[in-house]
Amino acid sequence: MDLIWYALLGLFFAVYLVLGGYDYGVGLLLSAARGDGERRAALTAVGPFFLGNEVWLVAALGILFGAFPRLEGEVLAGLYPAIVVALVGVVLVTVAVQLRGRPARAAARAGWDRVVIAGSALAAAGWGAVLGGLLQGVPLDPGGVGRLATPFVAATALTLVTLVALQGATFLSLRLPAPRRAATVRRLVPVALGAVALATVLGLLSGEVRAAVNGWAFVPVLLIVGVLGAARFLAARRPGWAFVASSVALAAPVLAVGLGQYPAALVSTVDPAATLTIAEAAAAPTTLRLLSWLALPMVPVLIGFQAMSWWVFRGRIDGKAPVYW
Repeated sequence: MDLIWYALLGLFFAVYLVLGGYDYGVGLLLSAARGDGERRAALTAVGPFFLGNEVWLVAALGILFGAFPRLEGEVLAGLYPAIVVALVGVVLVTVAVQLRGRPARAAARAGWDRVVIAGSALAAAGWGAVLGGLLQGVPLDPGGVGRLATPFVAATALTLVTLVALQGATFLSLRLPAPRRAATVRRLVPVALGAVALATVLGLLSGEVRAAVNGWAFVPVLLIVGVLGAARFLAARRPGWAFVASSVALAAPVLAVGLGQYPAALVSTVDPAATLTIAEAAAAPTTLRLLSWLALPMVPVLIGFQAMSWWVFRGRIDGKAPVYW
C-alpha cells in the first residue's frame, strides 16, 4: 500500500510540473512578447487550464501530508527555503494573472506582467531547487538547512527554469498561430542542453549526490532526448509531439528522485542510519487504507476533468476566443 501511495505522490507532482510548467513557461516568455496584445494573447491561450493545473499541486501536497507525515516534516525542515521560494512564486503568478486585466492603463498591466514573469521564475527555480535538494540528500540535523546552497542545487534550479520556458514555448505552439514559436524553441534548446550538462557534471562531481542516487544515468538521457525531440518535432510542424517531448523532459527529474533513491524516500547526508525508507516515511497501514477508500475514487475524476478541459479547449485560439486576463 505504501508503494502505491508513493507512486501516486510522484505521479501527481510530475503531472503538476508538466501542466503547471507551461503556466510558468508562458509567464517567463511574456518578457519576450511584443506589446500588450501579444502578452494578452499568450495568457488567453493558457487561461482555460490555469487554475485546473494548480489542483495537481494541491493533490500532491495532500498525499504528502496524509500518506507520508514523517516525510513531510523532514522535507519541510530540510528544504523550506526552496519550498518557500516556490510557493511565493506560485502565489504571485496566481494573483498577478487575475489582476493584470483590471487596470485600464497599459502601464499598469505591464507592471502586473512583470510580477507574472518574476513569480514564474521563482516558482520554476524553487521547485528545481527542491528536486535538487532531494537528489543530493537532505541534512536531517538542526541547522543543516544551509547545506541546501550548493552548486548542484543551483544548477538544478537553473535547469528547471530553462525546461519550463521550453514547455511554455511548445504549449504556445499548440495554441497560437504565430510562427515565431519555432524560433523561440530553437533559441531555448542550447540553453536547456547547457543547463542539463552543467547539472549532470556537478552531480557526478558531488559525493553527496553520488551517494544519495543510484542508477540515475538514464535521467540526463531522457532530458536530452526530450529537449532535442521538442525542437525536431516543432521543426517538422508537429507541435503536439513537441509538447509531449518537452513534457517528458520535465517529468524526468521526478523519476530520478523516485527511482534513483529507491527504496529510500529521503536520504540523510549527515547520518546514513537516519535515511528514511518508503515504509518508514509512510503513515500507518490503517491510515493508508482509509485514505485509499476516500481519495483513490477521486483520481479518475481529476484525470477525467483534465482530459475534458483539453478536449473542449483543443486547437488554436483566434480573435473570437474569450479573454480571461
